[in-house]
Amino acid sequence: MATRGTEGQHGLGEELAECARTQERMRGLLGSILSISGELDLPVVLRRIVTTAMELVGARYGALGVLDEEGIELAEFIPVGLSQEELGELAAVELPRGKGLLGLLISDPRPLRVDAIDTHPRAAGLPPGHPAMRSLLGVAITVRGRVYGNLYLTDRQDGKSFDADDEAVVVALAGAAGVAIDNARLYGQVRAGAEQFQRLLLPRLPDLAPFASWAVYQPAADPALLGGDWYDAMVLPDGARVMLVGDVIGHDVRAAAAMAQVRNMLRALAYDSSSLPSELLSRLDRTLEAVAEPTMATVSLARIEPDGDGWSLLWSSAGHPPPLVVTADGRAGYLDAACTGAESDLPLGVDPAVARRDHRCALPAGATVLMFTDGLVEHPQGDLTEALHTVAEVAAAHAPRPLEELGRAVARARPSDGHDDMAVLALRAPGGTGA
Repeated sequence: MATRGTEGQHGLGEELAECARTQERMRGLLGSILSISGELDLPVVLRRIVTTAMELVGARYGALGVLDEEGIELAEFIPVGLSQEELGELAAVELPRGKGLLGLLISDPRPLRVDAIDTHPRAAGLPPGHPAMRSLLGVAITVRGRVYGNLYLTDRQDGKSFDADDEAVVVALAGAAGVAIDNARLYGQVRAGAEQFQRLLLPRLPDLAPFASWAVYQPAADPALLGGDWYDAMVLPDGARVMLVGDVIGHDVRAAAAMAQVRNMLRALAYDSSSLPSELLSRLDRTLEAVAEPTMATVSLARIEPDGDGWSLLWSSAGHPPPLVVTADGRAGYLDAACTGAESDLPLGVDPAVARRDHRCALPAGATVLMFTDGLVEHPQGDLTEALHTVAEVAAAHAPRPLEELGRAVARARPSDGHDDMAVLALRAPGGTGA
């Protein structure tokens, strides 16, 4: 009787332990599904699916094969678990195209478990330099009823073969993975369309000769799809050049639409007008209050006009980062209160009745004027002064280089966190060593 009771207790203990293991695996599966579903960048999603499946079943190697449009062979193969040395050995080997056992899942997308790969009748062998693999678990991933690709796992870390529980958890993961892939693809399509729409709203720079010009717009990283940053430049009938950079507050379709409205209004006000920059910004502020929905924006407007044998820069700022002037010999300075006594006025949409101010300085031959939005320098955990200093240092270091190289170097340096869109506009005066 005592022996039977002990055996019964032992059996119950094993059942409870197995139940605990099952619950732990289900919690892990749920956490993995939430992790995958929270990512929207498709390459990251695909790799995370593989690493997550490997962790759930304790596999040493994993891979995701993405099928081509016809669903006949693999168009992309994402391996995980190989060391740098193993990857080096396979560098010259063509990626798998879905033959052998990999092809079996393509032709028959049911889950596949193989205890001994090398003895399976469909095995095609491994290429030279490929690490040895003994067991395989393969599961198809479907997106909207169509097989998108196959998830392959090989060799459990404990040396055992994959079992039915492993198969069940990977099948469940594959179902969630299909939804995550579909979301990421849709997000990518929307983002690409939104970015194209945003770029169509921005102008192509006109010929500003004898000035050289360059501009770039970069969308926000995540989660915003659209933004309110913009730039513009034009030649006025009186021979002056105008530089405009602005940022409408917000990150959505409304911000993009408001940005286009503000830019077009300011362009119309500035063209065929010899008004001071401060007057143009004041008129724009009053016009927006009268005809548009409540809109808040920051703008920097600079007028570059002939001054004897050279040029002078006349500008006004509505709550915007100051322009940066870089001389041909590499000296850089911001046109703000620290160096010129110039201060920024209120952003647009705050109080149109408040007077705005103009500031003037001579523009040396060959000097570069750099204007940008706060998406270049603003970081939630960063110091704005330090970020502005970084931009000035990079621009000064590239002063002798062609204008495009200087601009791209500044855009690459981008001290911000990338979660805001960014516009950069640069003009270089004629003459000097940097011409």
